[in-house]
Amino acid sequence: MRVDEFVITDMPSVRILIADDHALIRGGLRSLLAHEPSFQVVAEASNGLEAVEAAERERPQVAILDIGMPALNGIEAARRISAAVPNVQLVMLTVYSDEGYLLNALRAGARGYVLKSSAESEIVDAVRAVSEGKAFFSPKVSRILADDYMRFLEEKRVEDTYDLLTDRERQILQLLAEGQSNKDVATILNLSPTTVICHRQHIFQKLNLHNISDLILYAIRKGVITSQFDRSPQNP
Repeated sequence: MRVDEFVITDMPSVRILIADDHALIRGGLRSLLAHEPSFQVVAEASNGLEAVEAAERERPQVAILDIGMPALNGIEAARRISAAVPNVQLVMLTVYSDEGYLLNALRAGARGYVLKSSAESEIVDAVRAVSEGKAFFSPKVSRILADDYMRFLEEKRVEDTYDLLTDRERQILQLLAEGQSNKDVATILNLSPTTVICHRQHIFQKLNLHNISDLILYAIRKGVITSQFDRSPQNP
């Protein structure tokens, strides 16, 4: 075996699907990602239906999806791709920065959310992050959500429910928002899984949250997690 053959085998490329209804944007993304030696664009799609078909055919590790696509929007395409392709990582590319779209994207399985206004500087970081088991949100989105949340509290004159959490519950909130499972949290904090589940239930009750997507959105709004965070188990 030659050295170059060994290198190619030893460093597999991240297989990427790009879906956007604008050919110029797809071309720009392909060109941008082509400069990364560990990235390989394996398919393009101009609408949501094509994106689902391409994902099922090519089995990419990362799918970059525009939210506002014809035939099938990016949110619905994300749901179908998540169901059809195990372990695929989804990055939503959009002009929308409000929390409604972000929450729907999270519920559809996305763990990357990049604004088109800053795509060139962030898309490479987003793809790399999700391919490594991390998540990425445009810092601008995080700031907007945090500012809107503080404005809401001030206007409604309501107390921040975050203050109701114990120190342990805040720690578990962050780990759950970072993508850790109950088992991972138990290992990291040296607790039993049953104890973690109990704390998780208390967190959801105190913050009036209903699912993990709500929890992630809350954590972003509160600044508990940064724009990019690691989802792999770590030591405390």
